[in-house]
Amino acid sequence: MPDRAVTVVLPCRDEAASLPGVLQAIPRGYVALVVDNASSDGTAAVARRHGAEVVTEHRPGYGSAVHAGVVAATTPIVAVLDADGSLDPQELPALVGDVERGADMAIGRRRPQPGLRWPWHARLGTAAVCWRLRRRHGLQVHDIAPMRVARRDALLSLGVTDRRSGYPLELLVRAAAAGWSVTERDVAYGPRTGGTSKVSGSVRGSATAAWDFWRAIS
Repeated sequence: MPDRAVTVVLPCRDEAASLPGVLQAIPRGYVALVVDNASSDGTAAVARRHGAEVVTEHRPGYGSAVHAGVVAATTPIVAVLDADGSLDPQELPALVGDVERGADMAIGRRRPQPGLRWPWHARLGTAAVCWRLRRRHGLQVHDIAPMRVARRDALLSLGVTDRRSGYPLELLVRAAAAGWSVTERDVAYGPRTGGTSKVSGSVRGSATAAWDFWRAIS
């Protein structure tokens, strides 16, 4: 694969503590693009110091940050990855390989690693929406794509509109409706290396995400 064929979009809100380690692990030749989503901890400055491109998205929300990053990307393939250190960017090439071999999208299925505290409310919500994805939409996935790879133009053509935490689920629903082939691979899921989760870090955060998920999948 030629250099700069893949952009890794990293949606960030207050991820200055974990970002250096994540950026150091980005595969060689991939473009790291950090989307600073109203951070107050110097995330953008940290990203620039470690060689990442930076886009600023003032509208709050995970979907807003991801969409801004995909729009800003200039490579044929884009990957999206959480910047909290819980996922290893070195697992991206396997997903990129699936897309290069013809899959429309490749996603990671989180497999807990030793030392991880994965709150019950987060696990339950994920299991419920994925069950509905399989039953109602025929998409055989078991996670809501915390790590995913697709071709940029095709991804934008799906027209995902959610700009909050429902973005990844709406993406999967629209991919199913479009008849996309979606592969799923196990990826290691460990403790975040800094900061606090905006979703699973609290029952309220998980409840908000669950509402966004249900709107996207209903």
